[in-house]
Amino acid sequence: MQSRVEVMIGTTPVIATAPMPSCSMKIFVSDTTNEIVAENVKIGDKLTLAIAIDYQDIYGMKVTNCLVRDGLNWGEQPLINDDGCPVDEEIMGSFEYTQNLTRAVVAFHAHKFPYTSSVYYQCNVRLCLKDAGGCEDVPPDCDKNGRNFRRREKRDTSDLIEDGALADVRRDDVRDLSIEVYSGLYVNDNEEEENEGEDSDTKQSIIDEEFCISMRKFAIGVAIASLLLMLAVILLVACILQRRRRRKGASTTASSVYSGPYSNLGYNRE
Repeated sequence: MQSRVEVMIGTTPVIATAPMPSCSMKIFVSDTTNEIVAENVKIGDKLTLAIAIDYQDIYGMKVTNCLVRDGLNWGEQPLINDDGCPVDEEIMGSFEYTQNLTRAVVAFHAHKFPYTSSVYYQCNVRLCLKDAGGCEDVPPDCDKNGRNFRRREKRDTSDLIEDGALADVRRDDVRDLSIEVYSGLYVNDNEEEENEGEDSDTKQSIIDEEFCISMRKFAIGVAIASLLLMLAVILLVACILQRRRRRKGASTTASSVYSGPYSNLGYNRE
């Protein structure tokens, strides 16, 4: 895609064409060495939203009209207004631009809508001509009402410097050079993850406790079985000894009856 670029040779305006730079939006996990794309996070996690265009010397960029939508397209929340200023600093602050105005980043904490975990971010990227003074209002200098001081100054001085027709052409060019970018991720509640963690810990503790109780019961059962076995052995030995004693006593009684002298009073002559 190409766009019209206006340059000046002396006092004569010359219209040329230049390829439109590509633009991208990505959301990264903050406080990491490498840029890790955020896909599934929880509320309060620190994230970085980065918007960039191809590096070149013709165009700069200005991020405007950012908002966040739910995954069901039921609701949305404005984040950055048409001046490029934040709507609510507590939700998202101002973008920080690189010196060549080809990249802008802003740090924020993950947030979500109460009825869904999917959120989508959308921003409008306006391209500006660096050499034509079209990027003088970037980065925005915002007041407490969300208005860009630099944009007002640019409007006040542009009519004095430029011819009316030339200003209209340049404004039309800037209006046409805009790109919408999107990015999304999933944001989970802290309570859900904590409950899931607590449930898993509880299940693990129950399993461990059951395992410990089973081992204890097993040890007690082994001890009882060993005791019973010892008692059974003692009773068996006692029974064997008692039986041997009875046999020995019976044999002694029989010998005293038949081993003594035989007498029969019926045949006694006296």
